[in-house]
Amino acid sequence: MTLKIATRRSKLAQVQADTIITMLKEQQSVEAEKLLIETTGDLRLDVTLDKIGGKGLFVKEIEMALFEDEADAAVHSMKDVPFEIPEFFEIAAIPIREDVRDVFVSINGVHFTELKEGAKIGTSSNRRAEQLKILRPDLQVVPIRGNVQTRIDKIERENLDGIILAAAGLKRLGMENIITDYFSVDGIIPAVGQGALGIEIKKGSKNGELFKKLNHEEARICVEAERSFMRELNGDCHSTIGAYAETEGSLMNILGIYNVNGRLIKKEVTGKREDHIELGKELARKILNG
Repeated sequence: MTLKIATRRSKLAQVQADTIITMLKEQQSVEAEKLLIETTGDLRLDVTLDKIGGKGLFVKEIEMALFEDEADAAVHSMKDVPFEIPEFFEIAAIPIREDVRDVFVSINGVHFTELKEGAKIGTSSNRRAEQLKILRPDLQVVPIRGNVQTRIDKIERENLDGIILAAAGLKRLGMENIITDYFSVDGIIPAVGQGALGIEIKKGSKNGELFKKLNHEEARICVEAERSFMRELNGDCHSTIGAYAETEGSLMNILGIYNVNGRLIKKEVTGKREDHIELGKELARKILNG
């Protein structure tokens, strides 16, 4: 038996799928191969995601392959998965999470704190752009899209002083060496689910249990708490939203930001880890109440 794992065609997406394929082989003695899918989000690089329907554009075509039984499972970056998953599907597992932080990559090794006044920084994310403006109000933020390599190439091509990327993607690609600075999770709060992979299956899938065994409970409850926060706020890629949950013993702390009426509000809550879904909702209400 060889399972089929649906994924986007980008190098990073394929590396992420390969990670799951390796886990299946090592932990379940099961063979799997990739099924590469071209998504609308990958094809339309000329416009920002919020103009063409949001991050769900990286998921829809892949879900169709699942629905039609062309694939046994799909591997997504959890930060690309909308909080509402169609009723036919479920996230079978969230394996151990990679580094959640955002990073600064500069063309010539100039650190973020040493950037000249009015420096041009590339990012396609409202979340990153608004938090950058808090750290350095003088910066010019330039929208850029594309895969990791495309964005790196744009530093030189568009005469940027640097770009902001997710640490997780660079680490998975073996490109950690190009990182100039790491932002703390409090300095730039990550995207909901950043650094986490999700294995999506069709409900009732005959091989579902094989994938469920790859779940990492700690990663899962943290991502679920962040997604609960996003769901309560009805957040999507039009929103400036970020959250990071972490546990310590029996407790969980969630840090979140959200743009309320043009003002970026940052709050945090702490509670019992078993109440992680309710904690996400509580943080959302706390932010909306200012």
